Amino acid sequence: MPTDEQLVAEYLDGNEAALHTIIERYLRPIYGFVYRYVGSSGDAEDITQDVFVSVWRNIRKFDRAKKFKTWIFAIAKNASLNWLSKKKPRSFSEFEDEGGDNPLLESAADTAPLPDKIFERSDFTDKLTEAINKLHPKYREVLLLHYNSGFTFQEIAELSKEPLNTVKSRHRRALVLLRGFIVR
Repeated sequence: MPTDEQLVAEYLDGNEAALHTIIERYLRPIYGFVYRYVGSSGDAEDITQDVFVSVWRNIRKFDRAKKFKTWIFAIAKNASLNWLSKKKPRSFSEFEDEGGDNPLLESAADTAPLPDKIFERSDFTDKLTEAINKLHPKYREVLLLHYNSGFTFQEIAELSKEPLNTVKSRHRRALVLLRGFIVR
């Protein structure tokens, strides 16, 4: 099976079928990623379509020294964020500083039940989805890319153009926030 980068090269050499293979390979993962970002199937379909139109328009600009997966998910992330900024006001914690740090999270005592107790609840999946949707997009992004799309923290750092430690910190904070949302 050819790699993504080989398919891009084949498409740029005139093989139209290579682009169709790329679309088939990424349609579901991109849709799932976008859906988790925006929470609406209709909007996710529109955004996903826009992502692939953008890929088609910009594929000649793709840097072959990089991973195609990171590039296409960056397009999907940007398209989702653009949609969110137009559709919904962004929510920012009043205690969060410019660097995204929230000192209250770091010093708060953890009174949440242990994970095995949380999993015993029958409505865990619904609560988890609801809690993920409450997260600030920068936290939600790290969780979705890591757990749903299989990105490593290093790949997420490259995609978001953030330092690796910032990505790891956002992951940790997102988990703390999720635990707080689910326990309530």
